[in-house]
Amino acid sequence: MTTGDDDGWSALHGGIRPSPVVRGWLRMVRVLSAGPVARVPPDVLSLSGVVVLAGAWAVAPAGAPWTAVTALLVVAAGVLDGLDGAVALRTGRARPLGAVVDAVADRLGDLLLGAVLVALGAAPGWVLAALALVFVHEFLRARAQSVGMPGVGAVTVAERPTRLVVVALPALGAAVLPAGPPLVGASWGTVFALTWTVLGAVGLVQLAVGVVRTTPPRFPESPPGR
Repeated sequence: MTTGDDDGWSALHGGIRPSPVVRGWLRMVRVLSAGPVARVPPDVLSLSGVVVLAGAWAVAPAGAPWTAVTALLVVAAGVLDGLDGAVALRTGRARPLGAVVDAVADRLGDLLLGAVLVALGAAPGWVLAALALVFVHEFLRARAQSVGMPGVGAVTVAERPTRLVVVALPALGAAVLPAGPPLVGASWGTVFALTWTVLGAVGLVQLAVGVVRTTPPRFPESPPGR
């Protein structure tokens, strides 16, 4: 990875330096975006991630060992989620409408992640709580950015990669131990829906602190004559 890759990520995330894990992820996405996938329109990559997650949802009710396929599809959707932006920047096709498409695809994807957990046996109430926190999290960030907050406010424990992980892991667990996690007495889906909810609550607090810290105290002065 080049220093430029780190700097580009940092500029998009309020000056925060990427961790070693994030640097490794960026290296992988950069390599993939330099291949034939660079010819695919970024919007197609964004929407393809939604289609892949729909496939994960369709496979999940089949149970073991097919839930391993669900886990693989969730990971594949995460790769597509990273590739759309990387390809847009590499090929000079980044544009405001593309950012809108990406955001809508992400929210649809979050809903499908919740649906996968329900298919894995999660209690719907916990899934709804987790999804509510996701939408408040993303609305807070978007609203703060619209009034002048630079960057993302804070990179929290509840970002989209975390959401993908807390759905891929129970899908894999259900393939290996269909009866559920040992000594827990609940399904894989419910355990990880609860995990997602807790992480979502912590992440929302982290983001709120970041928004208060980085949002300008007042609107810019109006131009003369306004």
